[in-house]
Formats: sequence, structure tokens, C-alpha cells
Amino acid sequence: MNKELLKQIIIENQEFVRDIPLFPRDITFEKEGNYVLTGVRRAGKTFALFQVIKNKLSAGLPVSQILYINFEDERLIEMKSEHLHLLLEAHHELFNNKPFLFLDEIQNIAGWEKFARRLADTGYPVFITGSNAKMLSREIATTLGGRFITCDIHPLSFNEFLRINNTAPEKNWEYAKQRFQIRKLFDSYFYYGGFPEITRFDQKKLWLQNLYNKIFFGDIVARYKIRNDFALKLMVKKIAESVHDEISFNRIRHIIQSAGIKIGTATIIEYVSYLKEAWLLFSIKNYFAKTTEKETSGKYYFVDNGILNLFLLNAETILLENLVANHLIRKFGNEVFYLKKNYEVDFYIPHEKTMIQVAYKLKSPETENREIKALLKLSTEVKTEKMLLITLDTAKEIKVNNQTIHVVPVWKWLLQ
Repeated sequence: MNKELLKQIIIENQEFVRDIPLFPRDITFEKEGNYVLTGVRRAGKTFALFQVIKNKLSAGLPVSQILYINFEDERLIEMKSEHLHLLLEAHHELFNNKPFLFLDEIQNIAGWEKFARRLADTGYPVFITGSNAKMLSREIATTLGGRFITCDIHPLSFNEFLRINNTAPEKNWEYAKQRFQIRKLFDSYFYYGGFPEITRFDQKKLWLQNLYNKIFFGDIVARYKIRNDFALKLMVKKIAESVHDEISFNRIRHIIQSAGIKIGTATIIEYVSYLKEAWLLFSIKNYFAKTTEKETSGKYYFVDNGILNLFLLNAETILLENLVANHLIRKFGNEVFYLKKNYEVDFYIPHEKTMIQVAYKLKSPETENREIKALLKLSTEVKTEKMLLITLDTAKEIKVNNQTIHVVPVWKWLLQ
């Protein structure tokens, strides 16, 4: 491997990352941590690297200490794991300092793991991204042995989506004219999701379909050598249609078998794990469920409303719950549950002692009373300090039995 070429690439990349325009994302990192950035395709893992670099430069780190390499650079096609140490040698000859390393799409180098471990063990600050088709979070955890922190990069939050569209909520925006602009942007976010690139395209659904095909065929079918991809396609569609329902592996099997496809429960379990490992789906569990029930049933959500909307007609009720689920997962991680015990509440956050019910529209007193009754009944079963009823547009407070239920429009709640 030509060391002079590596020097050229190092200098070029320093100039590139120094000058690239970025909008800030709501992502924080431990000051002393080494990270592997994971997440669904096109969620912005590379730009998260650039944000780290920009933050360090703003804090006074000289650009000479930045060593950013994108291993999809065609000039590095001949690089092998035994050449990786040349990156450090080339940088040292250029600058004679200890760099921060940012290694993008590193899975292109077979055997990269030993180099990454050695960097961490010898005190180099390291940030890594990799393709979902070749790097899974569980494999990374095993390979890197606790030396790195895994950080999932999600599609944009609504707040970030507004920023990328050059809109920052002003003080008291919900009472000013700006609320119309924010409400209009929310409609786009609601139906087409928060992938950063989608704002550049007019044919948003076509872009989303192409992205889904890459995830489905590249990250799942090809990786796991799935022969019966029709069964997997049907399963994804049926899970999409069941987003707001508790669903078990056996129920998924029965649904697919009803279409005339023979498939076993063990295969269903494998397929679900593949969808989750590709960051297409995530699940939450019933807070009241026993351990065995938690493992075999739950509620499944898609990582982005835009992808979910590819499978649905008249999708608003499902999209609203999916949007709320994603917002909560970004904020609370695995500490998000639903409640099901005679009655059902869509979300429960034990840490916040908060119960959340989701209803697209409160069309009638019967609908409103049904949602309120579930909240009140289950508030006696778990510690509860706050009850929310999230809707599309309704805003009010409901007082029942000395308790207050806050009814909040989703587009306001997302910005609180």
C-alpha cells in the first residue's frame, strides 16, 4: 500500500471535513468514549461522525489531529488489514501528533476488528461506522469486547427535521403565524419520515421504496441467504398492518399460513430477529407480562414513518402511534413499555411515571371515554404521576376523579 497516497487522502479529508456544511443533530457522546455508530441505512451515521469532528475543531482541536478515512474510497480498494497501521505511520510523518481516528465504512477491510481493538487499547480516540449488511450490533459487542460504546443513530427527530428545513420554533410559536409553517412541515414528517436525505427529493415515496429495497435485499435477504423472500415480504406487510396491536410469533405464523405459505414458528423468530438487526423494526414489551411472555409477544414498530407508510392505506392511526413510539425510544431507550391487563394503554415510561394513550382523533364522546377509562383503570396498577392523551390536533385538559389527563396535539408534544 502506497504511503504517499495515504498522506494525500489524509490531507484531502482534513480539508473536506473542515469545510463541509452541517446542521446540528441532537446526539451527544461521552468525552472519553470510543464509539461504533450503528443504525438503519441513510439515518446519518457518517454525518454524525462529521458532527463529532466539527465539535472537536470548535473546541480548539487542530485539524492536524483529525484522521478521517472513508473506506469506500476507490483508491483504498487494495487495502487489507495488515496495511491499516500505515494510516498511523503516514499521519505521524505528516504531523507528529496523536490523532483522533474516524473510520467510516470500515467493514470493507476484512479483519479490521483487531486494528480497532489495538487502537482502543493503546489510548487512541476512535469513532467507527459500518454497513448494516456486514456489521451487527451484537457482533460488534462480541468482537470489540467492551472497548467501544455502541450508539444507535436514528432518523431525524421532528425538532431536527425542522432545523434541516431552516425552521427554528420561536418563543410562543404555537400562538404565532409560525405554527402554520410548522404544522405544514409536520405533515411531511408524518407521512414521509425523517431520513435526512429525503428533504432533497420531490418523489419521496420512490426514494423510500428504493431505500427499503436496499435494506430488504441487501441487509436481510442477501446477508442471511433467505430463499423464501416472499414469506418475509408478507411478514413485513402484516407486521406493518399490526403496528398498534400486540402480536406473538404464533399469530404471525398463523397469518402467513392463512395465505397458503408453510412456515414454522422457529423461522418466524429468525425472520423477526433479522428485521430488528437491520434496524428496520424495534419492539416494546408489556410491563405486566411474565418473562416468557415478554420473549414471545410484544408490539412492533418501524424505525421510520416513511418506510411504514409504504405498506399502508388510510394509515393515519397507525402512523401516529409509530411516530410516538419512535420519539419515546429516542428519549428513553429500552425503558419504554405498554400496559395490558384487562385494559390497554399504549405506552408507559416507569422512569417518568408517565402513561401515554394515542388517539388520532377524538371523534365522539365514546372514543374519548374509552381512552380515558383505560388510563384511569391502569393508573391504579402502576406508579403514575402524569397521563397524556396524544392526538393529531386536539388540545385540552380533562379532569376526572381529582386526576388530570392532558390532551396534546402530537406536533406540539414532539417539540416539548
